[in-house]
Amino acid sequence: MNQGVKTIIYPVRDMAGATRRFRKLLGVEPYSDQPYYVGFKVADQDIGLVPNSPEAGMTAFYHVADIKGSLQALVDAGSQTLREINDVGGGRLVASVKDPDGNIIGLVQDT
Repeated sequence: MNQGVKTIIYPVRDMAGATRRFRKLLGVEPYSDQPYYVGFKVADQDIGLVPNSPEAGMTAFYHVADIKGSLQALVDAGSQTLREINDVGGGRLVASVKDPDGNIIGLVQDT
């Protein structure tokens, strides 16, 4: 079951500066403020800031029930894996691909 895009990740070079900008933009404090991830919750949307991401530029992450199957379906349809399935903590699995048009597609599964 695909739950749609619920997470948007921005790779940043300056976490402190980006955190200040997004606090002002979104008008909320982050629910997570770690060196490896700063996360904001706005309505049903997660906005995340990460350093050194394998994805270049902003990436929308689709929340799926079967990340392995979803990743394989995208690869079978011609996408190239950028990030293999990775447990980022708290039972959250992430992966990403680049489709034949150069678009980055992220996947998230909460276990």
